[in-house]
Amino acid sequence: MGVTLDLSRAAAGEPAQARPNLSGLTRPALAAALVSSAAVPPEKARMRAGQLWRWMHHYGVTDFDRMTDIAKETRAALAERFVVARPEVVERQVSRDGTRKWLIRTAPGIEVETVYIPDVGRAGALCVSSQVGCTLNCTFCHTGTQALVRNLTAAEIVAQVQVARDDLGEWPSPKEDRRLSNVVFMGMGEPLYNLGGVADAIDIISDNEGIALSRRRITVSTSGVVPELAALGARTQAMLAISLHATNDALRDVLVPLNKKYPIAELIAGVRAYPGLSNARRVTFEYVMLKGINDSLAEAKALVRLLAGIPAKINLIPFNPWPGSTYECSDWGTIERFAAVLNRAGYASPIRTPRGRDILAACGQLKSESEKVRASARRQAVAAPAATPDTAP
Repeated sequence: MGVTLDLSRAAAGEPAQARPNLSGLTRPALAAALVSSAAVPPEKARMRAGQLWRWMHHYGVTDFDRMTDIAKETRAALAERFVVARPEVVERQVSRDGTRKWLIRTAPGIEVETVYIPDVGRAGALCVSSQVGCTLNCTFCHTGTQALVRNLTAAEIVAQVQVARDDLGEWPSPKEDRRLSNVVFMGMGEPLYNLGGVADAIDIISDNEGIALSRRRITVSTSGVVPELAALGARTQAMLAISLHATNDALRDVLVPLNKKYPIAELIAGVRAYPGLSNARRVTFEYVMLKGINDSLAEAKALVRLLAGIPAKINLIPFNPWPGSTYECSDWGTIERFAAVLNRAGYASPIRTPRGRDILAACGQLKSESEKVRASARRQAVAAPAATPDTAP
């Protein structure tokens, strides 16, 4: 059973690029595009696609003229029909702790935030977005306060990785000593409502002749779109993370409203059936710690019972505040006692160190800058005193 999302209202925001971006095409689609454009004869399409692939995804090249093992006339034909350019980086911020955040504009009105967190995973993790905005309205999440604009294309997802690697100086693609070693789909949006784009992007960034990230170092986080879990595992072989945050339906209905459609029992059954799940490929459960809401020892014990028998680890996430939120972060001692219950039950339960809070780059804080500006303007307009005949110019 498939899950569809109505994006008809966002049609005006679709990218209107005259020349397609080759960097967002899978290998088969790349070869097909070369043939259909008449830039390359069919008998040479596979070879040319392989050459382009290495230049784009191994060397990070954005100019056809630099692809020196391709004949000049072929390069000219490609440049007439296609681009391999990066999107605009509107803003780059660096936190005191080394976290980097980029605001990337991929098309007019289409902006996403992407965050690189050093010293996470093997070396450093990139948190990428799969949608502009979000439909889920999780009440503790800043991103959820921004209405959905549209799904990102595979090219727009891959571009986030490319932008980060540009900034980190990681071209050509290193095999060892990577600074960007992991990719996590934990940014803006619900990845399983854009599974096609996400899966194609994973195919591209995991290809061994390109960026070459292992699929075991790519994690997709979902709030629980249960019907798509099996397809995610079968199609991508990515690691799975579940944005859980509660152990009973009454509370999770409030924190994660998607739970009303796919309640906890159904979600856990879907997790147990996730393709490839094993002690070597554990699922990660994300649990944001909210003071007085979900942080009691009783909740910790309920979490142990809920996950019994699932190969899992549990990331405890101190709540990251954002303007307008009514939640508070649990006290550190409370979080440690909660973790101790999980540890005694045999679950690894690291407490995630908040990173990038000073630039609103921490978990649950991402939101397009254009949306922030519009919201700020609305607040100022409401707060401004109305002009009277005596004061109007």
